[in-house]
Amino acid sequence: MVPATQSPPWSLAVALDLFEVGVALMRQNLRRQFPAADDQDIDRRLHDWLRHRPGAEQGDAHGRALDVRTRFR
Repeated sequence: MVPATQSPPWSLAVALDLFEVGVALMRQNLRRQFPAADDQDIDRRLHDWLRHRPGAEQGDAHGRALDVRTRFR
């Protein structure tokens, strides 16, 4: 039997919590970098960062890139 702290639902909850914390940290970072920016500008910059993070052009995983549009038809 798998301990509750290692179950798939628990692991997913932890991953989602970590994602939310990372987004909140990046939002604070953007506010420090651009103190004159309004909420809409910060949201746009955050969205751009989430879509095109430097260093993660091919995703966050190691290995070869996979085109999901053709792989999972």
